[in-house]
Amino acid sequence: MAKNKIKPRAMIGDVPVWCVHDEIVNCAELKPNPKNPNTHPGGQIKLLGKIILEQGWRMPITVSKRSGLIVKGHGRLEAAFRVGILKAPVDLQDYESEAAEHADMVADNRLAELAELDAGSLERLMAELSDFDVDMELTGFDGDDLDRLLGGGLNNEDIPDDQYKEQYGVIVICESEADQETIFNDLIGRGYNCRVVVT
Repeated sequence: MAKNKIKPRAMIGDVPVWCVHDEIVNCAELKPNPKNPNTHPGGQIKLLGKIILEQGWRMPITVSKRSGLIVKGHGRLEAAFRVGILKAPVDLQDYESEAAEHADMVADNRLAELAELDAGSLERLMAELSDFDVDMELTGFDGDDLDRLLGGGLNNEDIPDDQYKEQYGVIVICESEADQETIFNDLIGRGYNCRVVVT
């Protein structure tokens, strides 16, 4: 008896859409947030476009109902344009304020950076994958990285020291915005690396 083939939630041309989404929108109608601090190198966009073409849409582009701007998925939009995909699945989200929207955008970028890679587990998993008929670049690793992983292994010397540098902080609760500004300026003046947080 033949195995039932899993059906995608939708299709965009020949590209399956596997992720949950609210609607499918023309890419040209999607508006990137001009305050997005993340940039995407050409190599990353090229690889992401290849992954979307080969595996379909596994994550939607998140758009704020409040502003109409992209919150998550700026890179996916660039990748879609690069490989000629004209539509994208969109997840529409409610945000109570501009601050909440921007905080979610920054967190989406930052949280991925905070993950720690277990080189040994990655080497074993990649070795298993290499035994199957799969394009290894669909893992997100390019040819040089794959050679190191599958040939000689990846070790901690391959990871820049500052990538996983520990940071220490102090949170100061202020009575007013004016107090916050005064304390912030004082600490900056003393040479401390500070940032303002509003909760």
